[in-house]
Amino acid sequence: MNRDSTIVAIATPAGTGAIAVIRLSGKDAIPICAKVFMSTSQAKQLSEQPAYTIHYGKLIDGDIIIDQVLVSLFKAPHSYTGEDIVEISCHGSTLIQQQILELLIRNGATLAEPGEFTLRAFLNGKMDLSQAEAVADLIASSSEAARRVAIEQMRGGFSNKLKNLREKLLHFISLIELELDFSEEDVEFANRQELHSLIESIGKHIYQLIESFQLGNVIKNGIPVTIAGKPNVGKSTLLNRLLNEERAIVSEIEGTTRDSIEDVIHINGMLYRFIDTAGLRPTTDTIESLGIERTYIKISQALIILMLIDSRDNVDDNIKEIKRIANKLEANQKMLVLINKIDLAEPSHVTELKQSLFKKIPSISLIEISAKHGINMDMLTNEILKKSIPTSSEGSSTIITNTRHYEALLKAHENLIRVEKGLKDSIPGDLLAMDIRQVIHYIGEITGDITTDEVLGSIFSKFCIGK
Repeated sequence: MNRDSTIVAIATPAGTGAIAVIRLSGKDAIPICAKVFMSTSQAKQLSEQPAYTIHYGKLIDGDIIIDQVLVSLFKAPHSYTGEDIVEISCHGSTLIQQQILELLIRNGATLAEPGEFTLRAFLNGKMDLSQAEAVADLIASSSEAARRVAIEQMRGGFSNKLKNLREKLLHFISLIELELDFSEEDVEFANRQELHSLIESIGKHIYQLIESFQLGNVIKNGIPVTIAGKPNVGKSTLLNRLLNEERAIVSEIEGTTRDSIEDVIHINGMLYRFIDTAGLRPTTDTIESLGIERTYIKISQALIILMLIDSRDNVDDNIKEIKRIANKLEANQKMLVLINKIDLAEPSHVTELKQSLFKKIPSISLIEISAKHGINMDMLTNEILKKSIPTSSEGSSTIITNTRHYEALLKAHENLIRVEKGLKDSIPGDLLAMDIRQVIHYIGEITGDITTDEVLGSIFSKFCIGK
């Protein structure tokens, strides 16, 4: 990347719309635009106008008028990239967008790489690396919860805390290394008790961040919810009811659903991925058997399992399968048993079924519903919401959604444990300093205080062009 070049890109999505925005950033952004912009006020020179102003006029290519536009000016260092920025709002014709882009390139601009505007913002100190990554997360956010997490990270609370901890560690390591210069005099500049308290505090904070990744991951990618049960218990009907559309085929014929069907909905700002699966039963049908295998795979991947049973069944018809699934659940997985079709069963039989289930599995979570008629669906969605938050992340103010951050925090935590052990064993200062430097290194990787061109290239290549 040539940081002295002036870059240009279309900032709005591809396609035809009412308007489009084309951005320029660099020291020649305003002069390049001034070459092709004619204000409605003939005396107005674009290069002489103050920052944060908007100007109406037309873009010209020689004697040809390309479009009537609005030009917004932002001047360094008070802009998104820290450089002079011009934003041209034009009509949304793809032809007009392309003509303007080519015109600006002919007059000295360079087509931007993916994420290059945000990369320049990072390189010019307008944001740290974790904030830059939050920009991409905000653009890609598909739920209110994901948007809130990305906004919080963009505000810098997460990175500012890490920078503060890193600076404290740098202070201590400088004192330890000063001790090494006076090793023959046996002096101690770094108070080991204070260092131990700091390491303990940092370790606790980093561990909370690591624990929050589980929640962050489901917020970012959606919470997987698998609907399971025997054939014809109403799994497809429940999916259709939750989605409020006829997404899955509903039939009285057993084994109609032979493969998983997946769709997403938002509940209270959270994105949920609901998966309807093949009915669980013994079968000799090869295709149906493959579908059942996939059901168990989907169950193992789900955060929440909705296990449906027919209200007219006896407990023995379902208890074996319920126990089989319950015994294989991971600590973060939750199962909710739904007694469906309560509109078709005698209330006394439903009560007897519930009592039998509670007797055989005392810890079971259970709700009576009618997917067909929408009975107790509010109760179901409320219970799904309660079971969505991994218990290990409750109470955590900051949530990690980025895998790169998670891996760096894990490595930092491993080295913190070594520092704690070293302090306990009273190891020499030079060995202690090595482990502390590793902690500093991995924290610096998150904020971008320590980085490489390869890492930056990997991160910003995932951005859209124009951002």
